[in-house]
Amino acid sequence: MTTRGITVLAGGLKETVEITKAADEAGFEGAWSGEFLNRSAVVSVAAMAAATERIGVGTAIAYAVGRSPLVLANDARFLDEMSNGRLTLGLGTGTRGMMVGWHGVTDPDGPASRMEELIPLLRRLWHLHEESVQHEGRFYSCNITPTADIEPPVRPEIPIYTAGVNARMIEVAGRVSDGLICHPTLTDQYLADIARPAIEKGAEKMGRDAASVQLKGVIITSIHDDPAQARREAAAQIAFYVAPKAYGPVMEASGFGDEAAAIQTAFRAKDHDAMVAAVSDEMLDQMAAAGTLDEVRERVAHLEKRYDHAALYSPSFTLSADRVRENTFAIIDAFRR
Repeated sequence: MTTRGITVLAGGLKETVEITKAADEAGFEGAWSGEFLNRSAVVSVAAMAAATERIGVGTAIAYAVGRSPLVLANDARFLDEMSNGRLTLGLGTGTRGMMVGWHGVTDPDGPASRMEELIPLLRRLWHLHEESVQHEGRFYSCNITPTADIEPPVRPEIPIYTAGVNARMIEVAGRVSDGLICHPTLTDQYLADIARPAIEKGAEKMGRDAASVQLKGVIITSIHDDPAQARREAAAQIAFYVAPKAYGPVMEASGFGDEAAAIQTAFRAKDHDAMVAAVSDEMLDQMAAAGTLDEVRERVAHLEKRYDHAALYSPSFTLSADRVRENTFAIIDAFRR
């Protein structure tokens, strides 16, 4: 059975905590927060963990660049302590532009290889209480010998998930991760043709069981008494995600190449209405649950079957903060267990 979570990406820390507590009380199994140029996943999840006792908490995603492996490992160690063992560490590199422009990465080539070096190193640093860590690799180097005893972490291991869109990055999950964080625009076709084979390829190379790699999905969810309004909101969020040119091949592989091309043309023209109009009904139904309460419940029940864990996520692109808040609490109420 698919477990269900909520994604909290809008609002400040106070609202993040309020939403997470509501989801916890409603019986959701997970609450997730991510990062952007104005948001910290680590601080958000710390606040979420401190305010709750049962619900799992996770970063989806925290940037794997911009922090040293030691800082990442220590952040995770303390988040897991704050949550009493409820953390899932979700990591991703972001786009090439983010790596270079936001985080000052001087070697942005090979992001998949970077992650394949990082994740095993993080696991070694998790056991720094047992032995020193020396590492010299392409992307990372460290020479750490504790000068005093270190308390062991709350758990001997934590689940580490990695985000991926293209086949090579998805393969990383099969090789070294406990789970794949799927992009919100994932479709049944892309999962069958690209994602699952990539996980299997990576797992086979490492002698792992591909079935052990969890799929964590994100379902764009919009509930409104006016189903057309709900669908417009979800379509706007899809268009926002598809607007970067890099997503053209991904959408082509999902059968939505024409829609993506139209969205990207409208994006360059700064025509938001045309971006939304370019999202076809079929595209929207593959990527979102939008409509009246009953329609959304039915669609989520269908879409979440793809995943081991499905996090519901209110669209926010072009929407007011009040509408995002209203929709987020409507989602929590709709799926109260």
